[in-house]
Amino acid sequence: MSVALRILDDGAWLSVNDQRRVSVSELWRVDDPDFCDCDLVDFIAEGFTAVSADGRDVAVTTYGQCIACGKKGVPGKLPVGRIRNGAYRGYDREHMIMRPMSGRTDE
Repeated sequence: MSVALRILDDGAWLSVNDQRRVSVSELWRVDDPDFCDCDLVDFIAEGFTAVSADGRDVAVTTYGQCIACGKKGVPGKLPVGRIRNGAYRGYDREHMIMRPMSGRTDE
């Protein structure tokens, strides 16, 4: 079973099977020492530029900024959910610390 992943509304939403599931303007905790000097990046997503699925995670490439220090940029592909048995399951982004997929040691 295939799952349709798309970026909608000029990068404002991640759509899964034509349902808006992840939006910009969310505050994410990101563990990425290469992004800025903050211990944990308080990252506000401002726009999505790409979506991908690697068989384990659904990830978005997003640009935004750290609200603590003001650094702007793209931290890399951030996991926002997974696909299991043909259905999307979003991660609890309010209560997790995200790590860019390129920086994970468990890949």
